[in-house]
Amino acid sequence: MPQPQPISLASIDEALRIHAENKWLDFYPDTGPLRRELYPKHVNCFAAGKTHRERMFIAANRIGKTEGVGAYEIRGHLTGVHPSWWPGRVFDRPTKVWCAGESAKKVREVVQEKLFGPVTRLGTGMIPADLIVDKKMKSGVPDAIDTAWIRHTSGEVSHLTFKSYEQGREGFDGDEVDVVWLDEEPSLSIYTECLLRTMTCDGIVLLTFTPLKGISELVKAFLPGGKVSGEANS
Repeated sequence: MPQPQPISLASIDEALRIHAENKWLDFYPDTGPLRRELYPKHVNCFAAGKTHRERMFIAANRIGKTEGVGAYEIRGHLTGVHPSWWPGRVFDRPTKVWCAGESAKKVREVVQEKLFGPVTRLGTGMIPADLIVDKKMKSGVPDAIDTAWIRHTSGEVSHLTFKSYEQGREGFDGDEVDVVWLDEEPSLSIYTECLLRTMTCDGIVLLTFTPLKGISELVKAFLPGGKVSGEANS
């Protein structure tokens, strides 16, 4: 009988590299301790994107709102690659995407890292390494990406820009955008401006944050009748 061939260290390293550079495949499996059915709110949020242009995912810290909701969905819209169970919005063309947070530093440390991985290992975040076509770094913020180009399944290239609320409302005007992801709560004026950017292309806006500002005007805008459940009518 032929003897089994030994597995080389090189082949093991290559398998580990491929796994690390396709992180999104580990999320929401059909079975196992992290199976999809255990995350109904995450999946419902994805599904709502099919019929709703505006979505707000409010949750406590460390439950996967940034990586498991925001970064996971944004990866799909940039690449056009979705799992077979995907219930949400699908773009059959390359997209123009904005991702924003409180500050350029915070965006680099949280949003950028969830999408691209640490700066020393770019390609180990949600976006597979082999789909990152190019990137331009941001001036004045070390290791921060300003713009990136991501290969879409159509064969063309999606366009991703990182922004921050430090830029003010004016930093969010002018462009037509397919998808806006706001991680952490923005001002109502910035949110409104982002919504306007998506109107002409039937785009979507996704917010993910912990409501540290309480029941703000932005939060109220997403509540039925503008009221918290159980709140008496005035």
